[in-house]
Amino acid sequence: MKKTTLSVVMSIMLGSMAFGASAAQDWQDDAKDAWIDGKAETTLLLNTNLNSFDINTDVHDGNVTLTGKVNSSVDKALAGELVQSLDGVKDVNNELSVMKPDSDKDTNDLAKNITDSKVATVVKTRLLFSADVSGTDIDVEVKNSVVTLKGSVSSDAERDLALMIAKNTDDVKDVVNKLRVTQ
Repeated sequence: MKKTTLSVVMSIMLGSMAFGASAAQDWQDDAKDAWIDGKAETTLLLNTNLNSFDINTDVHDGNVTLTGKVNSSVDKALAGELVQSLDGVKDVNNELSVMKPDSDKDTNDLAKNITDSKVATVVKTRLLFSADVSGTDIDVEVKNSVVTLKGSVSSDAERDLALMIAKNTDDVKDVVNKLRVTQ
């Protein structure tokens, strides 16, 4: 009888531990998705070319779905590219609706503007998410894929790190340093 009771108790304990491990993994996956969702919302919010209040994000297992409405197909593509560039994003399902047809703008200028906007947003987001750089004190300007960093940092090392973050961003041709080191 004692063996049977012990077997039942052991079975219950092992089953509880297995269930607990599964629940912990589900919690971690949900937390990671929430983190990605927050980064996506922030990235869209920081981009001045998009009305992020009309764009909704939903994340499941690292896959981001964009819904809502934008003014042009350029805005739709920009939103998708910005979110796709974030760490942890596996894929983007861009279901944004275009509300207005594109005007007859010069395609080359439009492509440059999109690239510059994307670069500015990615650099600013990377600076904000870096624990070693005070990204809120750094302004990012981009023209023709040349990034200009302005503002203040607390050390030479922080300035060098901010410059390297910008230089290591896709589509950046050059970085202009206008950062001041303040003690």
